[in-house]
Amino acid sequence: MTIHPMRAGFLPLLCLLALLAGWPATAAQAQARAWLDRDRIALDETATLNVETTQAGAGAPDWSALEADFRLSGHTSSRQVEIVNGRSQARVLFAVALSPRRTGTLTVPPLQVGNASTDALALTVTAADATPARAGDPAFIESELDADRAYVQQAIGYVLRLYYATPLISGELEQPSPEGAALQRIGNDVQYNRDIGGRRYTVVERRFLLVPERSGTLAIPGARFTGRGTGNFFDDLFRDGSRLLRADGAPRFLEVRPVPDGAPQPWLPLRGLQLKYLSTPQQARAGEAVEIVVEARADGASGSQLPALELAVDGGAQVFPEPPEVEESFDQGRPVVRVTRRFAVVPAAAGTLTVRGPRQSWWDVAADEARIAELPDLTLDVVAGQGGRGIAAMDDGVRNAPGGIRLPGVQDPIGAWPLATVVFALLWLVTLGWALQRRTHVAGAVTNIGVATRETTGPRVAQRALRDALQTGDLHAIADALCALAQPPADGLDALAARLADPAQRDAIDRLQRARWAGGDAVSARAAVRDAFRDGPRWHEPVGGGPPAVLPPLYPR
Repeated sequence: MTIHPMRAGFLPLLCLLALLAGWPATAAQAQARAWLDRDRIALDETATLNVETTQAGAGAPDWSALEADFRLSGHTSSRQVEIVNGRSQARVLFAVALSPRRTGTLTVPPLQVGNASTDALALTVTAADATPARAGDPAFIESELDADRAYVQQAIGYVLRLYYATPLISGELEQPSPEGAALQRIGNDVQYNRDIGGRRYTVVERRFLLVPERSGTLAIPGARFTGRGTGNFFDDLFRDGSRLLRADGAPRFLEVRPVPDGAPQPWLPLRGLQLKYLSTPQQARAGEAVEIVVEARADGASGSQLPALELAVDGGAQVFPEPPEVEESFDQGRPVVRVTRRFAVVPAAAGTLTVRGPRQSWWDVAADEARIAELPDLTLDVVAGQGGRGIAAMDDGVRNAPGGIRLPGVQDPIGAWPLATVVFALLWLVTLGWALQRRTHVAGAVTNIGVATRETTGPRVAQRALRDALQTGDLHAIADALCALAQPPADGLDALAARLADPAQRDAIDRLQRARWAGGDAVSARAAVRDAFRDGPRWHEPVGGGPPAVLPPLYPR
């Protein structure tokens, strides 16, 4: 049997790919990491310190180093076994509640877990908050807005806290949505303890993003809690051993101002916006990519509200942006988002290349004035590529390479057969990883207090998608969400309007079309669609008692 030279040269590559596929499972080392559920608490509250290790047989960390600054309680541990690339790996999680002894920035020192050590952490401790008005009740609710007044489309942080002094058997915390605003839950519930008036309460903290949709006074309905807690001796004797708990929160009010005249567009109300370069090259080579990384940090916004970061170049070059990386969090009760985006810039020829820094207009809600966040331009010295060729010469080399395809950085041309084999091998590895991930995926059950999520399909999902598009999407996204209301989806807004029976809904679609293509008022069009479709679409009644039969009758007359 004769082996083709190019095929023989590719066999070691296949072996290398197979070894790389199994390498992570064999090279994995025991690791330990630590994190806090919150990095800022009051003096009379607790924070949970979590320590996780993958080392088999590792015991609990030595907590004694924490006792100088914290009182320790609530020690727990759990073990989880997962399958990674056909190998079992155990993860052990240790947790302890920390009660600070003083205010200030306290350090959680590194902890030894088996043969590994965790990193040090910082915890900010502030003075104890004022005692809630209903402290002393078995259960009560308090809420907090991060601002007393806001602008239309400004993201406001809304925090809901449930206090209960009796261990719960079951419970449900509900926050009704306000009229004229979008209320979106952010992250998972945070649970901690707090001592109030000599009584120890468990606190469940839930965070929301509130976006007003129209000006005026916005009323936020009070939250409601119903649950059952463990009872006292008489409850155990005469009832089922449980105690009914109820709590109602007070409504909150927010003054919402309209968009100011002459405000920059797109409208972006924020508390602060900062742009910075995370990585910039000093020089470049023609035909080779260099990476530029830009970060935007916005105070008082969600990731969907920020426009996409873009780079422009002066001169011959191509820019290939990667999808942005979005990290959303809450800082002192309000939303904060950090967006990182990477750009690959490929100069076409030697010379000087100018990269225009990103620029974004925004409205300072604290100072009530327009501002601009921008970065300076970058000037790159581009040297000639290998053999003095740029992108055009490289393209000719690719097309005219004898016997195959020539890649940058590879001396000899690569034949079509080895290149196709590499592509199929990589696709096989991706498919294998996807299949293993599906087999090892296990759905978790949430056991803490929460609103029971009732997911539905069909019209309710389409209506929710329209509401999300009205909140954060552009006009084209709103049009797509409207077409999805029909079953099957409409081919366009004109086809959708022909199926609607409500003149107000058809008029709202007409205003949306004018805003999209004829320079109409986008704000009023968005409000018209929101008002007209608040209760869902209203269709023409079908004629003829239903759709015609697809198959002929079984016994025709």
